[in-house]
Amino acid sequence: MPFRWNPREHISHSGYVLKWALISTPVGLAVGSACAIFIWSLDKVTNTRLSYPWLLYLLPIAGVPVVWLYHRLGKGMDRGNNLIVDEIHQPGGGVPVRMAPLILIATLVTHLFGGSAGREGTAVQMGGSIAGGYARLLHRFFKWMGKVDTRTLLMTGVAAGFAGVFGTPLAGAIFAMEVLAIGQMSYAAVIPCLIAAILADWTCSIWRIQHDTFHLALVTDPTQVGTLAHLHWPLMLKVVLAAALFGLVSLLFSELTHSLHRLFTRLIRPAILHPVVGGLFIIALVHLLGTRDYLGLGNVSPELGGVSISSAFIEGGAYPWSWWWKLLFTAITLGAGFKGGEVTPLFFIGATLGNTLAWLFHAPVDLFAALGFTAVFAGATNTPLASTIMAVELFGPQNAVYFAVASFVAYLFSGHSGVYLSQRIGTPKPETPTPGPEATLHSAREQRPWITSLLRGKPRK
Repeated sequence: MPFRWNPREHISHSGYVLKWALISTPVGLAVGSACAIFIWSLDKVTNTRLSYPWLLYLLPIAGVPVVWLYHRLGKGMDRGNNLIVDEIHQPGGGVPVRMAPLILIATLVTHLFGGSAGREGTAVQMGGSIAGGYARLLHRFFKWMGKVDTRTLLMTGVAAGFAGVFGTPLAGAIFAMEVLAIGQMSYAAVIPCLIAAILADWTCSIWRIQHDTFHLALVTDPTQVGTLAHLHWPLMLKVVLAAALFGLVSLLFSELTHSLHRLFTRLIRPAILHPVVGGLFIIALVHLLGTRDYLGLGNVSPELGGVSISSAFIEGGAYPWSWWWKLLFTAITLGAGFKGGEVTPLFFIGATLGNTLAWLFHAPVDLFAALGFTAVFAGATNTPLASTIMAVELFGPQNAVYFAVASFVAYLFSGHSGVYLSQRIGTPKPETPTPGPEATLHSAREQRPWITSLLRGKPRK
């Protein structure tokens, strides 16, 4: 058989890489700098809240100007990440540039006054906003910029935001592609996303931003020799059982957050009162439990010996129901209209649940905390591949098999639920009902019966 080769094809590939290296570089640098500013500001407001505990009592009032700002300046932008996902699927009105400063200010207000929220949503929305504005600017000067290029640029913004805020460039690139549709992932934008994610992470390091680091003990069986390193079958069975529970907790988090939002919308009018009621609930829970461990990100505790993400990796570092209280605090905060991400609270929920399950299953605490950290995120965002890669970037490759099993099992058991209702259902999960072609998590959720139907109420027209 003759050797066949078309050099023009490879010249085109080289041109493609060069083109997107030039286009993606400004996105990575700009979004990385924005993430650095955000992380630095978040540390400042968190330290301020810890220094002045009375700020919590202003939480109900603090949310009012945020709701008003979004009503006046950000109509449609309150959909957050869902707006970006929709714009990637079907470019329409675009992602406004003002979304970046709005979500930045709103998230800092949430954390300053004690709301329970994360930072991923903020970073991704800033990334999408910056990339969207950049796409419109390029279109003015280069008419060859079409919808496909705009779609790719938005994905680079998502990748850069995720990578910059967590220090995980590989996971950020995969997340931007995987989060769009359940069970389907196109690699068409992988090079631009990878360039933007790596540069965003590098830019944060240039700004001397330090991300959380974790170290796990090596889990290995010295009697086993094979191709799968560090595999212990009794432990693997425990991982599978725990992963199923992680997936169910992911579903619980997503459903409770969406249901509370619908409940606030149905029962409390006008919308400007939602954060007032939600803030009062948060204050009441703090007094009921006698702790502030479940406020803010959850990466530090205001009390010596308190519960945090880091403490969950130590035996006795979490209470049996710590995961539930963080879940409830976060669902109320986000359901009431406060802004911020879901992912860091998901890390807290997963790590503390893993701490508890390690005690029940007589398993390594640090490993199960890491598995929960990863798997609850995988189930709630429907991104098991990105979650596995993130776990390897954060915790090292030694336990990669356990991370993969936990992420994909949790992804399955979370069903057609998730924090991003605009996600398309590309390939339905096995044995899970789906509304039909072009379905989204929103349409799948609307067709689920009984418990969710009782909890969620349709807003009045």
